[in-house]
Amino acid sequence: MKKQIVLNCTPQEVRVAILEGAQLAELHIERSKDRGVVGNVYKAKVQRVLPGMQAAFVDIGFEKSAFLHASDFRHGLEELPHSLTDDDSVDTEIGGEPVDADGSSVETELEDASAENGAEEAVGSSSTSPPPPNRRERGPRLPLEDKLSRGEEIIVQVSKEPMGTKGPRVTSYVSLAGRYLVYIPTTSHIGVSRRIADEQERRRLKELVTSCRPPEGGFIVRTVCEGLSRKEIQADVGFLTRLWSRVLKKSETASAPAILYSDMDLVQRTVRDFFSPEVGRVLLDSPTEHQRLLDLVESLAPRLKGRVSLYEDAEPIFDRFGIESQIDRALERKVWLRSGGTLVIERTESLTAIDVNTGRFVGRKNQEETILKTNLEAAEEVVRQLRLRNIGGLIIIDFIDMENEANRRQVSDALVEHVRQMDKAQTKILKISELGLVEMTRKRTRESLEQTLCAPCSHCGGTGLVKSPETVAFEILRRLVREARVHADAARLVVKANPGVASFLSATQAHDLDQMEQQLGKKIVLKAQESFEPVRYEIVAQ
Repeated sequence: MKKQIVLNCTPQEVRVAILEGAQLAELHIERSKDRGVVGNVYKAKVQRVLPGMQAAFVDIGFEKSAFLHASDFRHGLEELPHSLTDDDSVDTEIGGEPVDADGSSVETELEDASAENGAEEAVGSSSTSPPPPNRRERGPRLPLEDKLSRGEEIIVQVSKEPMGTKGPRVTSYVSLAGRYLVYIPTTSHIGVSRRIADEQERRRLKELVTSCRPPEGGFIVRTVCEGLSRKEIQADVGFLTRLWSRVLKKSETASAPAILYSDMDLVQRTVRDFFSPEVGRVLLDSPTEHQRLLDLVESLAPRLKGRVSLYEDAEPIFDRFGIESQIDRALERKVWLRSGGTLVIERTESLTAIDVNTGRFVGRKNQEETILKTNLEAAEEVVRQLRLRNIGGLIIIDFIDMENEANRRQVSDALVEHVRQMDKAQTKILKISELGLVEMTRKRTRESLEQTLCAPCSHCGGTGLVKSPETVAFEILRRLVREARVHADAARLVVKANPGVASFLSATQAHDLDQMEQQLGKKIVLKAQESFEPVRYEIVAQ
């Protein structure tokens, strides 16, 4: 079954669900109060240059300063990184979409890529910044402090959203995404997505873009460009170059910090980045957004206009497709496998740990066969969950121990293949160890689903654990002794506690409370407080 895109639009937020069959593959959320900034272009003012880090902090008008690394800074044509000769071959990659440079002259070094902006991209990362290709070192490179100074004004683009206590990351290698092409004004490079496999088509597209290009700037030919005519490509080139001209013109009069270009909102990016011939239907529940989306499709991909539909049933659109329940499951720690095994996903500040268990699955032959089957099923589900939950950073997968080295290799190969087929985020996977451990990294471009939809628990402080009623009850008993000594003249001590704690004291500690009353010479009164958190209690002397 083809992919479907389902949009739920309200004044408060827009939610975009990517369905593969009936299964939720990705969820993207944009709330009106905190719309994403990746892809926005700013005129920035340099605040500090840090020679030891080869980085700078720049002001783009946010509460937190933006971070600019030396590898993300371009300083005039004379400072551009090393070009390649015609017999050099370079592979760059945009958010998981490989790009073959085919011996082109590459006049830029672009690092820390955000996602590709193709049909395979995570919509939440709406801009491109291709990472640097491998190239020969040709001469010394100036340190950042010799290229940037405090108070200097520069044009930058946000390549990574602010996360937690960190401000946004920015780059001076601006890239603007169109429907079919990505325009990189600071290069002369023409690249073609390696997912366009036919060599004749690759040459045709490259020749078309080369003939349509302006005197300055380079282009990346995206996957959706395959089979297009010169007219469609030329229109995209014109759109993108006019857009960049407007950005430059605005920068001439703007005072830093100032925004020069704001990227498309989530509804628009859904069309630009996801709506490809692979998508069988786009369905949304807002008449206003439906018309706006139709207008955009008419200008960007008129052949696909008939696949856009307005949902008008009384049942909420996400309920109709079973999406709400799938979102709820995506926030749970435990994931059930079809065989009866489980994944347990635990996130910490520094990494994500995924534990694989056989659960109810006992197999038909022997223990090794049971473990292998569970691990193979888990390898696929792990990749699905990483993509759905948008988990990035360091990830440790604890597969069930396997004695057979061939089985370990089979599970490791399966994991790599599932990542290649299902997940377009940049990943690095190490070989599975004898203990069944796999270390991998997945590029973090936006907040995870958990970070987007959840907040730290006020009861547990985000640890996921609180003191048990028994622990709090015993703490209260010890505290009563201290309070009795402090308030020697009081006739009674009133204990206010969470109902669970109060119930535990009255049901299981009644005898101890009676003895304590006799020893302390004071009446002890229990009062359950519905508003109290599990660990909160008060002792009042009267």
